[in-house]
Amino acid sequence: MANYDYDLFTIGAGSGGVRASRVAAAHGAKVAVAEEYRVGGTCVIRGCVPKKMLVYGAHFAEDLQDAKAFGWTTEGATFDWITLRDNVLKEVDRLNGLYGQTLGNHGVEIIQQRATVTGPNEVTLADGTKKTARYILIAVGARPHVPSCPGNELGITSNEAFHLDAVPKRILIAGAGYIANEFAGIFNEFGAKVTLINRSDQLLRGYDESMRDRLLQISTMKGIQFRFNAEFRGISKNEDGSLTVSMTNHDDMEVDCVMFATGRLPNTEGLGLDTVGVELGKRGEIKVDAYSRTNVESIYAVGDVTDRVQLTPVAIREGQAFADTVFGNKPTIVDYSCVPSAVFSHPPIAGVGMTEGEARNQLGSVKVYQSDFRPMKNVLAGRNERSLYKIICEGDANERIVGIHMIGPEAPEIMQAAAIAVKAGLTKADFDATVAIHPTMSEELVLMR
Repeated sequence: MANYDYDLFTIGAGSGGVRASRVAAAHGAKVAVAEEYRVGGTCVIRGCVPKKMLVYGAHFAEDLQDAKAFGWTTEGATFDWITLRDNVLKEVDRLNGLYGQTLGNHGVEIIQQRATVTGPNEVTLADGTKKTARYILIAVGARPHVPSCPGNELGITSNEAFHLDAVPKRILIAGAGYIANEFAGIFNEFGAKVTLINRSDQLLRGYDESMRDRLLQISTMKGIQFRFNAEFRGISKNEDGSLTVSMTNHDDMEVDCVMFATGRLPNTEGLGLDTVGVELGKRGEIKVDAYSRTNVESIYAVGDVTDRVQLTPVAIREGQAFADTVFGNKPTIVDYSCVPSAVFSHPPIAGVGMTEGEARNQLGSVKVYQSDFRPMKNVLAGRNERSLYKIICEGDANERIVGIHMIGPEAPEIMQAAAIAVKAGLTKADFDATVAIHPTMSEELVLMR
């Protein structure tokens, strides 16, 4: 049997790589992780975690307005971006340290260098050192896509948004996915004039159409502007430092910042995968089987680099399943059905299972229950903003629930529990038989008729 430096060498210390490495080590494997930047990956360092903290900060803008109707005096309240920015970055530093400690506590060696694959069982570090391993795991994640156009170097991505020196007075956000809509809501609440442009005429493709339409309506009421069927022609810098953006089907715009939120691409460039014949897809994603194995027997991949479902909890599950399969003698496959997701927009959207359109296409006969209501807090605050909940069931007498979708305050928090019911195959009658908690927004889920 061949002698290797490690049982497992993981490239990338994001959510998937950390979980896989930690669990593999717990199963008795000798493990090393190479990370060229910081331990924690996209989610912890430049994604979900700092973004959610900005969302919390942005919510205070409306909460302070609404507080007046509840008897609070809020005159003189001011917002300081630098305070929020620095506190968020401080928390990122703390989490970065904790992730490193977790790996260290499990006996995983952390190598703070870039690593490339130079053989089926070999990696080469940036300093030229070569390491061998029985298995190699690629968990390098994805990076923001930047559209090709003259002047695209003048724009930023979500990576840089967390480090801005000030909130831009006028910002143009390109894209219509969750990152674009989340930052549109954040910057709008912080007082920026926000324009979101998209090359198609749809927001949030893949989410239920009713939720998308409601978010567009509410976002427009909040002052966010939308330009659809718009593709970049170019970006140029003016003498005063502002930017002029030209696009198809619309007039030129002058803004202070352009942010690209036009999707994410797998980080496979320059990894050396071509040298060992690892098969890639059209977007550069690593092709893997149900057990996350590539076409090279000793090389596996998990997380966003595989472009299966680009969500942190999915990457964690893939990392866990890989480690249990390869080192725990417990073959495990990740179930990608009924994966709940959320958009932390203002207000947030959450969904699980089939959209109404998907259900009609796949099942033919469906029953849809809907609740369109104004949350109690909004009523007293005088905020004319309505929530929408939707339950989609099979069209037979059993009425098994195949999808739940909602937009409104705390929708993601409510959805986590509701997703369990959909995953378990519960029916509309099961929801009807559950006593409501009153008064809550979530009681609408068990009161729909």
